[in-house]
Amino acid sequence: MKLIQFGELGKEKAGVQIDGKNYDVSSFVTRYDEGFFENNGLENLSKFITDNKNNLIEIPANTRLGTPFARPSKIVCIGLNYKDHAEETGATIPAEPIIFMKSTTALVGANDTVVIPKNSKKTDWEVEFGIVIGKKATYVEEADALDYVAGYVLHNDVSEREFQIERGGTWDKGKGCDTFAPMGPVLTTKDEIPDINNVNLWLKVNGKIYQNGNTKNLIFSVPFIVSYVSQFMTLLPGDVISTGTPAGVGLGFNPPIYLKEGDVIELGADYLGEQRQEVVAYRK
Repeated sequence: MKLIQFGELGKEKAGVQIDGKNYDVSSFVTRYDEGFFENNGLENLSKFITDNKNNLIEIPANTRLGTPFARPSKIVCIGLNYKDHAEETGATIPAEPIIFMKSTTALVGANDTVVIPKNSKKTDWEVEFGIVIGKKATYVEEADALDYVAGYVLHNDVSEREFQIERGGTWDKGKGCDTFAPMGPVLTTKDEIPDINNVNLWLKVNGKIYQNGNTKNLIFSVPFIVSYVSQFMTLLPGDVISTGTPAGVGLGFNPPIYLKEGDVIELGADYLGEQRQEVVAYRK
């Protein structure tokens, strides 16, 4: 299945995408939140769709899509998880996954505006393959890790490099600004991706391709990441783990290239759909 949430910001309703068309299922489930995932929501929704496939109401084509799930308890991110990206930024290849957190208030829909923060000089892009947790996970074994996954989502891990690298402390302050986590347009359930170790990801700015990667080049695999993160914190249903970005971020160029007002970011991944964001400067 492909899950969507549609409607005005903060008032999204649950829907599904079937054969490229979006349908309203809010009569069955209000939204895709922690309670939905932990109470066999995917299985129950699948049955509902099968039983009502001829009666589903199609959503108008111009309707806004929000994130394909309700605000999770946390967004966990893995840094420098592609060898080529670590090399382009001059970083050492990590011996263990680098973990940082991204604010849940950064979440926006796949095609919502990205806002360059106040006082920003170095706002950057990062296309990423995100994992959505399906059930509570604590001290999970790698061999069992995919049993705890509901599905996967496309994520633009927008990053302010000066805030992240030059302002002291952890990376978090450059990662959690408002609008810095466009996700969606769909949550694709794990059964619809034949090989999570072979998913192409790409990103363009103003029509020029900058990132073109594949999950086969992850340093730490999806099962390993789920298991590893669960050793340090309990993952709740609906939580997101973003697995890192391939080479081609603005920071990696000489001289670096950063986002400016009027830029258009487009990105996509196999099975996960595409995003498009217009970039604007912060205004009160």
